[in-house]
Amino acid sequence: MQPRNMSMSGVVDLAAVKAAQEAKAKAEQARAEAARQGGDPGAVSPADLVIDVDEAGFERDVLQRSTEVPVVIDFWAEWCEPCKQLSPVLEQLVLEYNGRLLLAKIDVDANQMLMQQFGVQGIPAVFAVVAGQALPLFQGAAGKEQIQQTLDQLVQVAEQRFGLTGLAVDPDADPGAAPQPAAVPAGPYDALLEAAVHALDAGDFGGAVQAYKNVLSDDPGNSEAKLGLAQAELLQRVQSLDPQQVRKEAAEKPGDAQAQIAAADLDLVGGHVEDAFGRLIDTVRRTAGDERDTVRIRLLELFEVVGADDPRVSAARRALSRALF
Repeated sequence: MQPRNMSMSGVVDLAAVKAAQEAKAKAEQARAEAARQGGDPGAVSPADLVIDVDEAGFERDVLQRSTEVPVVIDFWAEWCEPCKQLSPVLEQLVLEYNGRLLLAKIDVDANQMLMQQFGVQGIPAVFAVVAGQALPLFQGAAGKEQIQQTLDQLVQVAEQRFGLTGLAVDPDADPGAAPQPAAVPAGPYDALLEAAVHALDAGDFGGAVQAYKNVLSDDPGNSEAKLGLAQAELLQRVQSLDPQQVRKEAAEKPGDAQAQIAAADLDLVGGHVEDAFGRLIDTVRRTAGDERDTVRIRLLELFEVVGADDPRVSAARRALSRALF
C-alpha cells in the first residue's frame, strides 16, 4: 500500500504539543544560563529528597515526579519495629545518591488504599516508581549493602531505559554536599529543531525523526527533542498503515500485542486518546513477559506524544500500575 498523506490537525493538538515543547525548551535554556552563572533555579534541597506522601498527593508527588527521577517508596507504620530499622538506612542511601533518587514514605495505617493498590502483604515493603511504572524492590529488613546494590540497578535502569537522570541538588543547602558541575547542553540546537518542525509540516516524518535524533545524540536530556521525536515516530509509523486492515486484525486478535499496538497508534492519530491508552492497558493484562514489556513501552511512548501534564495520561498511568501489579 502506498503511503497516505496524514494530517494531525484537530486530532492530537500539534499546536499544544509544540507550545509545550517550546516552554520546556525555554526552561532548559534558563537552567543552562543559570548554571553558567553559578546557580540552578530547578535545584532542590537535600531535605526535599525524602518526603512523606499520602493518597491525596500520590499522583503529584510520586507519579508525576517519577517522570524526572526514580521514586523509591517506603511503606511503613509507627508500630513496625523492622520499619524503624530500615527507614533510616533508606534515607541515608537516597541522600548519598544526590538527586538520582527520591524517597517517598507512606504510612500504611493512614493510606490503606495505596497499600492495597500496590498489593503490599507485609511491611516494611519497598517499591519504586519509574516513569509512572511500579516496580517491587524488596520486602522485610535488608542489609545496607544489599539495598545499595538494588538501588544501583534501579538508577541504571532508569537512566538507560527511560533517560531519567534525576534532580539537581543545591549544594549550598547542605554544606557537607560536594557541588556537582551542571550539565550544559552542547547546543545551540535551534537550527536542527527548526528543521525538524519544517520536516513535520512537509510530511517528511523520516527527516523529522533524524533531526530530533541528531539533537538527542549530543543532548540526551533535551525535552523538546524527546517530545518531537515521539510525535514524529508516531506519524512515521501510521503513514503506511491500512486502517481497515489494522482494525480488522485487532478485532480478530485481542491478545496479539503487535495488532493492538498498531491499532492504538491509529486510535491516537484519530484523536481517540482514551481508546488508545485503554487498548494497550487491556493488552498488558492479557500478555506476559517480553510481549507485555513491548506493549508497556509503546504506551509510555504514546504518553510522551500526549504530554505528561494531560489528565488522561495521569489516569492511564494509574490504570497501568493496577494492571501491572
